[in-house]
Amino acid sequence: MDAQLWDEKYGSSDQLFSGAPNGVLVTEVADLPPGHALDVGCGEGGDALWLARRGWRVTAVDISRIALQRAATTGADLADRVTWTRADLTALPPPADAFDLVSIQYFPLPHQPAHTALRGLLAAVAPGGTLLVASHDLADLPPGHEHGVNPSDYYQPADIAKLLDDNWTVLVNETRPRIGPAPAGTRHTNDTVLRAQRLR
Repeated sequence: MDAQLWDEKYGSSDQLFSGAPNGVLVTEVADLPPGHALDVGCGEGGDALWLARRGWRVTAVDISRIALQRAATTGADLADRVTWTRADLTALPPPADAFDLVSIQYFPLPHQPAHTALRGLLAAVAPGGTLLVASHDLADLPPGHEHGVNPSDYYQPADIAKLLDDNWTVLVNETRPRIGPAPAGTRHTNDTVLRAQRLR
């Protein structure tokens, strides 16, 4: 991950995203009992703050210093419930068995031969906990590479589902209409969603 690139992206405007929580998160997590959540690629904190307001304790991780500063300012009233952490989870795994929810919303996790970073995120889910992954449906993306990025270089929810062993039960693995408007300048109309529970 390129911290400078993401700092430049967030620094290009006063607010890059809406500040609202992702629709997939709201739909899939609203009925879960609060616990300890890991928000992977938290950005400006919309998801982390929504979780915190519902009683979760949140470790919110991003590589961008600017995004984290912005999130902490927005959520100053929830400082006792959210830990804003600058880290590259593609290089340094989170603690194992530590989270009742690991939420990976539209996070560009690159394929690795041994799936090292992905396996680190899976291991972070505590027994009985939930893994939630959302991505843009590749069918909504323009053909070829956009901005030098090939979406197939990154894990999609269905890719992750195939790597889950019998320690997991898959509850949702589907493509469905996106909840809420697409990001400005995009044509994202569908999401791909994986929700799985770790059994042991």
